[in-house]
Amino acid sequence: MRIISKAMTDRLTYEEKKELPDAVFGLPERREYPMPDAAHVRAAEAYFRYCPDDLKPRLARAILQRAKQFGVEVKSAAVLDAAGESDS
Repeated sequence: MRIISKAMTDRLTYEEKKELPDAVFGLPERREYPMPDAAHVRAAEAYFRYCPDDLKPRLARAILQRAKQFGVEVKSAAVLDAAGESDS
């Protein structure tokens, strides 16, 4: 597998996405919401609203897990609520 540049944007080519292991996807069975680095964790948080409602809790937990690995602070109330980690 090719190493992905740390300076990468939040866009992956089809070939780059195809090379990623299932474990880096927020929804691995669908191979959606790739999060191989901090920029993609932020992108997954930004695009969270487009996730089907029934999959949001799983995606939210995946975003928080990957965010922790990359030192990304998740600020989206929608992600935190769906993961059951909001303060309310």
